[in-house]
Amino acid sequence: MDVKVILGGLAFALMWSSAFATARIIVASAPPLLALSLRFFLSGAVAIVIARAMGQSWRLSGGLRGPQARAVLIFGLCQNSLYLGLNFVAMQWIEASLAAIIASSMPLIVAALGWAWRGERTSPLGVIGLIVGMAGVALIMGTRVSGGADPLGIALCLIGATALAIATLSVRGATGSGNLLMVVGLQMLVGAVTLGIISLLVEEPTVTPSLRLGLAFLYQSFVPGLAATLIWFWLVGRIGAVRAATFHFLNPFFGVAIAAVLLGEHIDRLDLIGVAIVMLGILAVQISKARV
Repeated sequence: MDVKVILGGLAFALMWSSAFATARIIVASAPPLLALSLRFFLSGAVAIVIARAMGQSWRLSGGLRGPQARAVLIFGLCQNSLYLGLNFVAMQWIEASLAAIIASSMPLIVAALGWAWRGERTSPLGVIGLIVGMAGVALIMGTRVSGGADPLGIALCLIGATALAIATLSVRGATGSGNLLMVVGLQMLVGAVTLGIISLLVEEPTVTPSLRLGLAFLYQSFVPGLAATLIWFWLVGRIGAVRAATFHFLNPFFGVAIAAVLLGEHIDRLDLIGVAIVMLGILAVQISKARV
């Protein structure tokens, strides 16, 4: 990897990890599903405008039944509506650092489902990484539950991470064509519409305006929402999906560190041990994939 790739990977991991702490700020002052719906609408609209300015077409490869249309629908529902929607709801009750750690287990879930569901080859190093990584997540969840963390919030985060893992396996490679930004924008609009409808049915549209809320919302929309996505696809195009995914091993550390600095969340010794174990597990799984 060259210096640009390393810096890009670090930037992606930092941006992705920062989404949890800023989401915690948002849900403290606004209904989570409404806020996320509006975030997706803003991010998606900007992405589509930029895509059109770059000459990208509305027309998806393969038509409405092709792989790109399937990717738009599945990722729009699973990643944006389920994964992020459930995380936003859960962060009303659990800390951002815990949500970030659970979400970081997604590459481990992808590897486990790929082996069990699709019969993908898993080396001994990969098996060890899965066991170690899941053990680290279990250690952190156990200590947080014993310390009073809400079990429902933890369950919602786990369901969300599993939904995203299933979507990743279902549409692997389906977005790899010349109109990626358009595909990303359309995925966001799917999430905006879905979450907007659900919000109208189950939430009271009560918002407590503040500068802190406004800054967190704009940051969410344009940094984790758009910039991190574009950097991710650049990394995949430059070094491939497997090697790019190696940067996910940094997410537990960054997620915990940002939550501690921005929100003042308490991190104890067992949390740090658990984070280190999860990072090693994810790294082992990604290295094993690169060797298969």
